[in-house]
Amino acid sequence: MKFEELPLANPLQRAVRAVGYETPTPIQERSIPSLLEGKDLLGIAQTGTGKTAAFALPILQRLLDSGKFRSPKTCRALILLPTRELAIQVEDCFKAYAQFTAISTACIFGGVGDAPQKRNLIRGVDVLVATPGRLLDLIGQKAVSLKKLEFFVLDEADRMLDMGFIHDIRKVVAMLPPNRQNLFFSATMPDEISKLAATILRPNPVRVEVAPQSTPIERIRQELYRIDKRRKGALLKELLTEHPEMKKVLVFCRTKHGADKIVRVLEKAGIKCAAIHGNKSQNRRQEALGNFKCEQIRVLVATDIAARGIDVDDVSHVFNYDLPNEHETFVHRIGRTARAGKDGVAISFCSPDEEADLRGIEKLTRVKIPEGDQSVYDKLPPPQKETAESMMRNSRGRMSRDEAQARAEETRNNRGARGRKDNRNENRGNRDDRGNRNENRGNRDNRGNRTERPMNNVVANGGVPQNVNVPNSSNTPNPNGNRHHRRNRPGSRARRRMREAQNQG
Repeated sequence: MKFEELPLANPLQRAVRAVGYETPTPIQERSIPSLLEGKDLLGIAQTGTGKTAAFALPILQRLLDSGKFRSPKTCRALILLPTRELAIQVEDCFKAYAQFTAISTACIFGGVGDAPQKRNLIRGVDVLVATPGRLLDLIGQKAVSLKKLEFFVLDEADRMLDMGFIHDIRKVVAMLPPNRQNLFFSATMPDEISKLAATILRPNPVRVEVAPQSTPIERIRQELYRIDKRRKGALLKELLTEHPEMKKVLVFCRTKHGADKIVRVLEKAGIKCAAIHGNKSQNRRQEALGNFKCEQIRVLVATDIAARGIDVDDVSHVFNYDLPNEHETFVHRIGRTARAGKDGVAISFCSPDEEADLRGIEKLTRVKIPEGDQSVYDKLPPPQKETAESMMRNSRGRMSRDEAQARAEETRNNRGARGRKDNRNENRGNRDDRGNRNENRGNRDNRGNRTERPMNNVVANGGVPQNVNVPNSSNTPNPNGNRHHRRNRPGSRARRRMREAQNQG
């Protein structure tokens, strides 16, 4: 089947040709005819399978056929997405498909000011792409209403659930009018997602499943490197240095701090890179993503929040710097490469505490990940000794402090370090036996009045104190009880000059 055979209006067919589409993907071929008939749809597909065009083109076609006009502060189609990046990309797709029509689009998301977004909604829009939090915020401000909604799309539903948006989704669904067409897309279908879909879709929806759930794309070549957590940065730097064919690389890690640390390591090695995560401003995130698309930077480091929000062509390699806790997330990470019929490589690092995650991923994907080139380990620095704190930190909450200390103590005993520790304690004890020094410090601290200090310097003959300065009025405390410092006493410099003049005379 060709796109020309689909019952789409001429402006949409023209836009399809402009973006370079010729043959629809399996999900597009199976979804578009059913959606044009007005049926609800439950779609299960991996990332990069063309889901956006599968629901965007039929929605635009039905908006053109209805002949209705948008009302102020309303929208006719709502597409709900989990992340800002994904929302921006979906809006760009709608604009590309509707470029030869009068259909208007708008995108609202958090992390930026809401004033421009509210201005775009004053006259109303045909298609509104939104994230749940900002949508509920603008609904509360009465900047937009869903009372005239005709099409509702919930995309990346399983990711919505992972990010804790389930309550926001239920609030939005409660505001929707009953007469609407519903589209529900998810890469996986656990029990929670099935229950959520049952509350949104009408009975007997069309079910489209184009691939087995959570199965990686077969064109992706995978490699595994088992290495301790402290040497992951050195391994990543070594692989990028030794393989110049890695021209467009995505690196996924678990934490924001970890992403920034990876960037610092790669920048020291002269590798152009940038990080994208929740702590970055929207402008910085868009700038990094734009530089990565146009290949101004070689490596983009991202957290899982961007695992499905990055739609970049020609990504050659994907690195799993940290294995994800959620095994399904692994599928979405490596799905950033081998898109549009091209090949790709996914390289995973596994530390000893991540072996359980690795077994879960291999069980879910039904793929035994082969080991990578073992000769690269010879070029890395030797492993560092583990401490109780590093063991507990690397265990990611699976090890208590007492257990970590016990393991560290056992390691020290095996290496004969206990005797060295006792010797260090004895030396410290000797250094602490400084009673005279402490007493001297105490004498120096008890200098409340300067007139008492010279009394320690008394000669035997007659008890006359030596080197005693006669106190003057400037040495006495002021009425507030605060004693002036010697150099800051009023008039001291003038008196010193007078004494010097007298001595010269």
